[in-house]
Parts: sequence; C-alpha cells; structure tokens
Amino acid sequence: METEPCEEFDPAKPTKPEVEEAITEPADGDTHTELPCGSAEEGQELHGEEQAEAESCAGESQSSDIRKPSDPEECGDTACKEQRKLQKTNNWKTVRFQEPSMDDDVLEIDSSAESLFPEYVSEEWTSSTFEELFGEDDWLDITEDRLLRKKLVKSGAPDALIPVWGQEVSVKMQCVLEDRTVVEKDTKLVFVIGEGDVNQALEECVMSMQKREITLLLADSQCAYGLLGREPDIPAWAPLLYQLQLLDFREKLDPLTLPVADRIRIGNQKRERGNFHFQREEYSMAARAYSMALDVLTTRSRDGGNGGVKTEEEEVRDYRVKCLNNLATVQIKLEQYQEALSSSREVLTLEPNNVKSLFRVGKLLSDMGEYKEAMEVLKRALKLEPTTKAIHAELSKLVRRQSGGKDTQEWISKPAAMLGDNITPFLIPSKKKPSGISWKFILGSLVVALGSLVTSLILTARN
Repeated sequence: METEPCEEFDPAKPTKPEVEEAITEPADGDTHTELPCGSAEEGQELHGEEQAEAESCAGESQSSDIRKPSDPEECGDTACKEQRKLQKTNNWKTVRFQEPSMDDDVLEIDSSAESLFPEYVSEEWTSSTFEELFGEDDWLDITEDRLLRKKLVKSGAPDALIPVWGQEVSVKMQCVLEDRTVVEKDTKLVFVIGEGDVNQALEECVMSMQKREITLLLADSQCAYGLLGREPDIPAWAPLLYQLQLLDFREKLDPLTLPVADRIRIGNQKRERGNFHFQREEYSMAARAYSMALDVLTTRSRDGGNGGVKTEEEEVRDYRVKCLNNLATVQIKLEQYQEALSSSREVLTLEPNNVKSLFRVGKLLSDMGEYKEAMEVLKRALKLEPTTKAIHAELSKLVRRQSGGKDTQEWISKPAAMLGDNITPFLIPSKKKPSGISWKFILGSLVVALGSLVTSLILTARN
C-alpha cells in the first residue's frame, strides 16, 4: 500500500507496528487519501488491524522542553522509521504541567552534565555501582519488593505533610544511568500524581517526601522504562538513579476554571503522553491519557458558559478530533468496539466530513452486522474520496456479507470522473462456471481406454 511521508512530528506510531495498512492524510492539494482496510486482503477483519488515528499539528510547540513524537497514524512505514530514530523520544522526556503564570519562573532545561545539587554531591551519586546501592542497609525501601529505594540527603520542613494521590507536585530533579550519563534533568517539573504524567518511580517517591526534602532515588527498570527503554538515551532494562527535591505541592486545579489557552496546552501534553504510551503498545494507559486530554480540551466553563473566542473554539475542536480519533483506534486495539464506534461518531458531530471516521464507523458497523447503515456511511466516505481503494475494498467486502457470504456479486469501482453524486455500486454477476462434463475428462477417458485395449491385444498375441 502506498503511504505518504510524514508531515511533522506529533506522537507515536507503534514501535513494532501491528497494522498492515496505514491511514494517511492527503497533503495540501492532493485529493487521494489511503485508508486502512481489513478487506483489502481476503479474510482480514477490522478489529485489531486499524492504525492509530491522528492528524498533524503543524508548526506548534506544546512545551519548551519536549520534542513531539509523531502521531500514531500519520506516517508511512519507511518515513516513520527514520523519524523514530531521531524523534521517538527526547533526551529530557518528561511532561511539564505548570501553569502559564509560572512559566517566567521556570528555567530552560539544562542539557549539560553539571549537577543541579552541587552542594550535595556524594559517592553514591558519582561512582557507586547500582548493585552496591540496591544492597546498602542505609537505604529505605519505598516498595516491599525493593524495586524502589531512597536515601535521605536533606530533611524537609519539620512536621511537614507529604503529597497524596491526585495532588499536583513540583520537583527539581536529575537522573543518570549507571555510567552516570545524564538522561533527565529539570529545574521545575510539575505533574499530577496518578495521572501517568511521569513514570511510576517518580510518582511513588514523591508520596514519601516532605516539602524541601532532597533524596536519592534508585529505581529498578520495572518502575521506569522497562523492556522497551526509551530511545535514544535509556536502554532496555536500565535501572535509573535520581536526585530530586520536592519544591511544593497543592490540590489539582479544576481545568474548567483555567483560561482556554491553558486548557489547550495541558490537553495537548496529555495527548502527547497518550501517544507515547501508544508507541510502546501500552494501550490502556494511552486510552486513559487521551480521555484525560478530552476532559481538558473544552471551552465550557464551570458556570455553564462558553469562555473561548472563535479562534480558540476552532483550535479546541481540531484537537478534540485528534484525541477522539486516537482514542477510537486504541479502543479497537483493546477490543472495545462499541466505545470505538461512539468515539468515531463523536468525531463526526464535530467534523461531519472526516473521511477517516466515516470509514471507521462504516467498517465497525459492517463487522457488527449493521449492513444497511454501514453501506450509507461508506458511500458518504466514497463520495468525499472517490479514488480511495480501501473504501472500494470495504464496500466489496460489505456486498459479499450482504449476499450471505456467497460470491455472487462484486463491487466494480467507477472511475472518479464518472461518479459525480451517484455513487451507487455497480453490481454484476460473477462468472458462472460451465456445467456438464469437461471435454478434458472425456479425452482422458478415451486415452485410458485405448491404452487398455492395446495392452490387452499385445498380451493376447504373446500368449
């Protein structure tokens, strides 16, 4: 199948693609769209075969310290392989969720090896092996399985509280591999505990810290980036050593009380995190991140009014379409077909001519046995994209299903110039197999008979 090159980076195509077809957006001025189609290959079903759905967000940076990986469905296989080498992750891949009013106070991330805690440099931080640290008696176990261990460097405020699940925390942190290569560094990382904004190690650790406390955190790979690691800087199964300080924590702000511009920024960061999980085939976490992004991406205010201007409303709508398309694809991966159908229908309420969602809705309805409605939806998609082979293939598959699986009819693709508004399928009878006895069978029988007769004559003459 032909695919178009990626337009830009903006979360994650799977590292090991399970899909055999890709949905690609037409470039400006191009009228051809190639859609995923389970029926393009005989017997292939929709469920579990559809590529993640997302459009590119041209020219927009969502965070000063995050390079966006590409959206799940945007890239062709060859182009995205090259892109993933360069942009699958960022050397400082952590998502920041501070409020814009605080942005002026946040320094740019320092990519140097210089320590953020120069006055607290210790042997554990600079030279000890991780095996030694996992066995040290003066380290505390955060988890019973000893996969997370911490050592107090500086005590926090006396009688200070510790953050709990669902609160927003800000930390200063740096992280190294065992060879002391710096892989993460942030002077003010802000995240909400329990929302998957960062890895498990950081979430678990901050819930054991007091305000202003400085600690060393040793994390087994199972609590960090595990089997897949994080290209290009963290290898598979790599344990990590953090040094971090809890700067502050507070209750999570209600997104509906924030300005619309802030919601767009936070919602897109959640979407990027979802795409990060999608790339790692962590579909449940990806679905959760997309759902949280949708909760934030709204112009509705707490009092029921609409707080956005027209341009912001359009931007929110566009980003909601991206999240819903991604969410529908993840739900198909999780075999949540009714939920995927609902997400796709919601896309069509925002963007009625979204060909990808029309195609997905038609395909899902066809697989669910709703043939009449599926035919209507797929015809709408074909009218918008008459040259797309995948839609023709799915219609052909639908016609076979309507005929009870008998190969008595087939879909004939009309040339684009002939379609116009009339997109009713051409149905023609299949070529019928000739009835009666084959002449080849008759000829073979005669040859055998003659051979038998000649053999009998020869044997008789010899006797």
